[in-house]
Amino acid sequence: MTNAAAPATSGAWWRAGVIYQIYPRSFQDSGGDGVGDLEGIRRRLDYLVSLGVDAIWISPFYPSPMHDFGYDVSNYCDVDPIFGSLQDFDLLLADAHWRGLKIVLDFVPNHTSIEHEWFEASRQRRDDKSDWYIWRDGASSGGPPNNWRSHFGGPAWSFDPVRGQYYYHAFLPQQPDLNWRNPNVKAAMFDVLRFWLRRGVDGFRVDVISQLMKDEALRDNPVNPHWTPLRPQIEELEQLYSGDQADIHPLIAEMRGVLAEYGDPLLIGEIYLPVERLVAYYGAALSGAHLPFNFQLLETRWEAESLGAMIASYEALLPEGAWPNWVLSNHDRPRVATRVDAQARVATMLLLTLRGTPTLYYGDELGIGHVDIPPPRIRDPWALREPSLPVGRDSVRTPMQWNRSANAGFSTGEPWLPLTPDWSERNVERFEKDPASLLNLTRMLLDYRRAHRSLSLGSWRLVESGSDVLVFERRSGEERTIVALNLGAAPRLRRLDSIGSSFRVAISTYCDRTGETFDQELGLRPDEGVVIEVLG
Repeated sequence: MTNAAAPATSGAWWRAGVIYQIYPRSFQDSGGDGVGDLEGIRRRLDYLVSLGVDAIWISPFYPSPMHDFGYDVSNYCDVDPIFGSLQDFDLLLADAHWRGLKIVLDFVPNHTSIEHEWFEASRQRRDDKSDWYIWRDGASSGGPPNNWRSHFGGPAWSFDPVRGQYYYHAFLPQQPDLNWRNPNVKAAMFDVLRFWLRRGVDGFRVDVISQLMKDEALRDNPVNPHWTPLRPQIEELEQLYSGDQADIHPLIAEMRGVLAEYGDPLLIGEIYLPVERLVAYYGAALSGAHLPFNFQLLETRWEAESLGAMIASYEALLPEGAWPNWVLSNHDRPRVATRVDAQARVATMLLLTLRGTPTLYYGDELGIGHVDIPPPRIRDPWALREPSLPVGRDSVRTPMQWNRSANAGFSTGEPWLPLTPDWSERNVERFEKDPASLLNLTRMLLDYRRAHRSLSLGSWRLVESGSDVLVFERRSGEERTIVALNLGAAPRLRRLDSIGSSFRVAISTYCDRTGETFDQELGLRPDEGVVIEVLG
């Protein structure tokens, strides 16, 4: 059985902490325009404290023409009026800190908006910004400089008639990629980090950090022989040269150095790579990202043997002293309740009991699932560009559901995206009154995690994975916690005599077995997970 090393002794808050991602357009609207804002987040801070999370990661709220809803930034050092003002942000930050909550910002350094003043200067070859973006002449045979494709479909190069050259955009044509090989670009973006660090933020989640450096020769990507038309167009080619280059790691170490000027704020990297390449982003001597985002729970088949093998492999590949992390949902991928249905409670228990820092996505504590978006209300630019995709991202960005009042208490105006069909029953107000709700299960797990070092900082050991059951042990000193998850639709019995002689159930996903004791045989109901204390 796999036996993970004990954690490093660093006292960084994020090791024992839990991060909660907020998509600001969809959390709480304070102005009645149907779009969430910073003041809305501030008004809901007490809810986040009561939930039991330690930090809020806020998706982009910078000025933007909103071609990709904030991931096309036109000014890195301000707030878009849709979301409020810098004063609103400062008030949110102060109120969060007063309540003991950390604030992590979304930093989008790979590309800007086409409307950023830097791009306007670059396309006209002025203000020494001529090569702040990636410009090239077309191929000698005509057309773009190479075969790279956009993540949103189509070529990753667009011709600019003002400059008379092609510019590279890994995403939308309205999102030109910055040239991070230019030291002036690096200096300007590091100053952006300092701007927010001086205001007091506690860290950054860095968007597509693995793509900041591209192959200097811009070689063609090789064809992917496994691609099918049912997959996104970007996967037609293997992304060999358009990202994940070796010289990205010294750059991330420099970024860490900027953060170190202000203590050691958290640096999270968004990296969609196989785990054996992902772990390189911890950097030499852990000089890279504190947490290279681990999306394996989004990618792995939802059954016990596969999950057990994946977790064990990830633990084994981690560099010495590196801290793990886990993600179940985010603003780009289908929600956990959509993917695993009846297993949403089990998935929540898994996320909050694994070794490492978990990230909760807003609304997952309510089990918000897939929402059908009528064609006239589709906002996702990826879905609009690749309509053949079965699911766009709008359905995972729908408004938070607070109560049974109009628009679920999210806004006094029509929400920018629809609510779930069952919003009048699936909301915070109703779930708070139900002791067996997913919301209260999440709170129980977070409370228990905070109170027990075995779960927050302890080691991890795989006990069993197979026949629908995943069992692992968390341990800190003499404190031992067992987590047993039934990932099947039939009851299961398991003997735990290899672990101990007597046990007590601390939490069941059914919320009804707390305090139950047993000797060595554990019964698990369908779709049930339990957290167990080892008594002897």
